[in-house]
Amino acid sequence: MNPWQEVLDRIEAGDDEDLAKFLDGLSDLGRRAVAMQLPGHLAEELRGGFEARWEIEGLAPGYRLAGAACFTGVQQVAAWLNRRELRRLRDPEQDANRIVSLLRRRPVEWRRDLAVRLVDRLRPPTGRTWRRMEGMPGWDLAAALVSETGIEPPDGDAFVVGWVWRLVLRRRRGGRGLDGDPLLGPLLPRLFQAQGVADPLALDERWNTGLSILGELAVLADEGRVPRGTLIDGCAGRFLTGGPAEEIAPFVRFWRLLRPEPEEIPVLDFVRLLPSAAPPLAQLALEELQRAEAAGLLDDELFAEAVGSLAYRPERKLLQSAVQWLARTPAPRSGGAVSALAIVFDVETPALRERAVRLAVKLAPHADDTGREAIREAAARLPADLRERVAAAYGAIARVEPEQPVAAVLHVPALPALAPPFASPAELVAELRALGWFPEPQRCERVLAGLVELTHRDRDGMAAALRPWWEESRSQPGDPNVSVFDRSGHEHGVPILLARCALAVVAPEQSRQVSTSLAQTSFYHVSSEWPPQRLVRRRLEEVIALFERGQTIPALLATPTAPTGHVDAETLVGRMERLGESEPLPADFEQALLRLPRHIDPELLVRAEKLPSQAGRALAAWLRDGGWPDPAVDWELHKESSPYVSRSWSRQLRPKVVPAAGLPDWLAELWVINPQYTYLSYPRDALWWPMIMPSHREIVTAWLVRCRPWVSSSNDFRMEALATLAHGEGPVGAATAVAIAGGLGHRRDAQRAAADAALTLAARGQFPAADLGWAVAELIRHELVVLKRITAALGDLTAAGAHAEVWRTLAVALPLLLPGPGERPRAGLGELLGVTARAAVLAGAKGEIFGLAEMAARKGSSLVLHEARRLYEAISP
Repeated sequence: MNPWQEVLDRIEAGDDEDLAKFLDGLSDLGRRAVAMQLPGHLAEELRGGFEARWEIEGLAPGYRLAGAACFTGVQQVAAWLNRRELRRLRDPEQDANRIVSLLRRRPVEWRRDLAVRLVDRLRPPTGRTWRRMEGMPGWDLAAALVSETGIEPPDGDAFVVGWVWRLVLRRRRGGRGLDGDPLLGPLLPRLFQAQGVADPLALDERWNTGLSILGELAVLADEGRVPRGTLIDGCAGRFLTGGPAEEIAPFVRFWRLLRPEPEEIPVLDFVRLLPSAAPPLAQLALEELQRAEAAGLLDDELFAEAVGSLAYRPERKLLQSAVQWLARTPAPRSGGAVSALAIVFDVETPALRERAVRLAVKLAPHADDTGREAIREAAARLPADLRERVAAAYGAIARVEPEQPVAAVLHVPALPALAPPFASPAELVAELRALGWFPEPQRCERVLAGLVELTHRDRDGMAAALRPWWEESRSQPGDPNVSVFDRSGHEHGVPILLARCALAVVAPEQSRQVSTSLAQTSFYHVSSEWPPQRLVRRRLEEVIALFERGQTIPALLATPTAPTGHVDAETLVGRMERLGESEPLPADFEQALLRLPRHIDPELLVRAEKLPSQAGRALAAWLRDGGWPDPAVDWELHKESSPYVSRSWSRQLRPKVVPAAGLPDWLAELWVINPQYTYLSYPRDALWWPMIMPSHREIVTAWLVRCRPWVSSSNDFRMEALATLAHGEGPVGAATAVAIAGGLGHRRDAQRAAADAALTLAARGQFPAADLGWAVAELIRHELVVLKRITAALGDLTAAGAHAEVWRTLAVALPLLLPGPGERPRAGLGELLGVTARAAVLAGAKGEIFGLAEMAARKGSSLVLHEARRLYEAISP
């Protein structure tokens, strides 16, 4: 009998039950034989690429059993069980039971050592929800060994977090709950201390429609099977520890489930939490302190401290709660907290500020000296009418002139510099290996240029450097038509095309087979490819064909010389001079023309006219004519009425590009936005477009606007492309404006990228304010952006130094957004008026906005009317 072969056969058959029995009966000699073969076998299998790794993950339970049973050292076993490719298991509890059973023959101290080592290697799950649903890799085995050997659960948050994940997953699959869990007693106090338990607790409430873990704990406490005091003290201790809102939120909900009696509320601790606690916790503390007050457990001093702390909170809801609490509290108790109202005098909410003034006047007879002084000092900054009302109750108050705001200074942020050319084939191969599925365009251009230049210098040397990778990474050596450097040849995108360029150098015959196969198969099609990306693909395929023919060229013409994607005109002429009478690759030449800057030294034309090739004559003509005339670019809103089309798809922003007559066919394809292109299947393609046409920003932006779905509330690669494009050249107008307006209405990274584009244009004096104002108004009116988000973004631009540009933008937008006679203002208009007022003050602007005077004259104390009056006063001559 060959023990190793017997074990391997059972592993590959996936018969883990039979494997466990066989390993349990194996002799020491047989275990040593398996231990000698196992690591090398796994290392060899892992060289098979992605598919081999996938297969190994499916057979992981067998490999784990073999290593646990046959390796002798505890460190060796722990390292084997913690291998990345062996940690993802379909049934980790069953895996743990089998391994624990096999390890019972080991000394108890050995198993305790293993348990500690496994616990030390535990890490909370990360990534998307579906990845975290697998729980914490390795926890089940570590926990089983802890229970088996009788040791105390080791210190550290990871073990507690893993326990909570296991409870969540077990309950999701219909397993038992907390009652009877052997780890409940020792781990319950640590539940409130461990960082990272909030994530599984939150997912538990979302996934499980029945009673949650925290709900079950509350029930057990009510039934007396879990100490209620432990839970209340644990929550209170966690509250005092602090942390982000998402870490605190589950325990806030748990406290509400426990519903402590007023006598159980830690009043002093909750008062001290109010200034800095996360909003959910601050709200809970407020509610509980009010319950304690109703029970007579909150003295005057703590009441005043609590109200004062709430008044300093930035959240409007909590600020309103402080004023309301003070208003319904009888004097003289409320008089002792009147100084909190002084803080409210400085808020930007007119209605709340006026209520604070009324309450301060009412409480004036009960205010102490400290409170009166605070009110007088704050009232000096109030508008005249409110200041006079306070002065009538508190004495004369001198007006304090507000400090004039200081505008920030704009500056143009620099793009990252280009990396230098590769110094050797080995350096290029290392970069080619490091390219992921979505590499940056600059990295791809550098690799492509390096392949062309280094292959021209020494094709044999380049092929020798590439050959080890080719041998290692192709997952199916016998079928070169399917995979190229461990990537499917049918995949869309630049990485596979770069891999095919490398293949054409190292194995041209196999590369020709791949090209022929792809040309014949129905899987390889480019009909849905957008014209900008089609140019990228044609350029790469030219290089592939060049290498397959056994030819080389000294350099590519279109390799960028600037981070924007531009090619220096003198450098381009020099590259064409190196080609001599040889014609350049067509798509590469077309791309080089598109990358030329708009301003070129006229003396360069003399050198260009001496170029002997047909492409040289075309370049000279381009330089002589000053490039191509810019097209007219605009956009329109198109609506589709169909029950089968979602709202975000029913409203399309259609760009309109009208180029001049007589353009080459290849350029007309790039400059005419065909209606057939509606959905960008590969959104990251948009990151290439600024580098394709860096001197024609408005045309690139028109393509960005053409993408669907246009309305988005998450990250958007088009906005990242727009931020890069702002550093380029060429007109900016209607298309750029609508793209910026849409981006400012996004959330998270997309909004920041759009703001970066706007600030770059502002700093360069190229901000399309009038077009942006019209676009903002149109997108808001047609509900393509959320007014609240775009207002916040415009406020950020104002604070960053683009106040003059924001003022000019909103001076155009506001007349289209202000309500007419008898109309209600749209939600969020008050905040937008406030941003306009701040921008106008910083810009020192004066003028007139149609409809503003009528709105400012309306009676009322709403935020909209207050900000309308403030803006009217600011811009009136």
